[in-house]
Amino acid sequence: MRARLAALLLALWPAACSRAEAECREVSFEGMTFTVCEAVAGADVRIFLNDADGQPFGSFDRVNRALAAEGAELAFAMNAGMYHADRRPVGLMIESGTELAPIVTAAGPGNFGLLPNGVFCVGDRFHVIESRAFAADRPDCRHASQSGPMLVIDGELHPRFLVDSDSRHVRNGVGVSPDGSRAVFAISNRPVTFHEFGRFYRDALGLPDALYFDGSISRLYDAGAGRSDWGTPMGPIVGLVVPKR
Repeated sequence: MRARLAALLLALWPAACSRAEAECREVSFEGMTFTVCEAVAGADVRIFLNDADGQPFGSFDRVNRALAAEGAELAFAMNAGMYHADRRPVGLMIESGTELAPIVTAAGPGNFGLLPNGVFCVGDRFHVIESRAFAADRPDCRHASQSGPMLVIDGELHPRFLVDSDSRHVRNGVGVSPDGSRAVFAISNRPVTFHEFGRFYRDALGLPDALYFDGSISRLYDAGAGRSDWGTPMGPIVGLVVPKR
């Protein structure tokens, strides 16, 4: 009996670990709160754009419906970069090893064009890399999404961020540990400035590189908390995939 129980626990161990690592938590910083979700290198982190018919997923629910066919589901997810009106990504997009949109290295309008911007890459480890450095020495990415601006670059805040800015939005992004073993996804629980969001990643989470995904349309899916934010259809979506319960 004990042997059978031990075998059952061993079989369930990978799924149990994935779910433990998938737990999101609330972190307070200077009177602000953020919801933070983490994934470790080797976990099944994917970036989703189009379904099997080539149509944008647009929502967490549609991603989950597609994953159900492989006996999987999202543990957590969020929007993963800026997109055009038809939901095409503005910059680089790699989905399951296929490049769907090229990298953009020129300055331009809006937050995306506020250089330096960057790329979030999922390979054997996680990377957040400034876009021009990425283009010059490109790592192997199974999934990748370009967005901007960078929040933190080598431990320094983006040079254009203003301490006294009055531009506040609910914002979300991703940062990685120095060794690339952890990706930390965060969304503010109330409107914040770029400077506040960057300092949260640098000073509260201690991460040297972090990338802004978007603001005002920012949304989170957290299966453990029963949270699934609603809003207009999204472009790229990043999520941690786990075996379906």
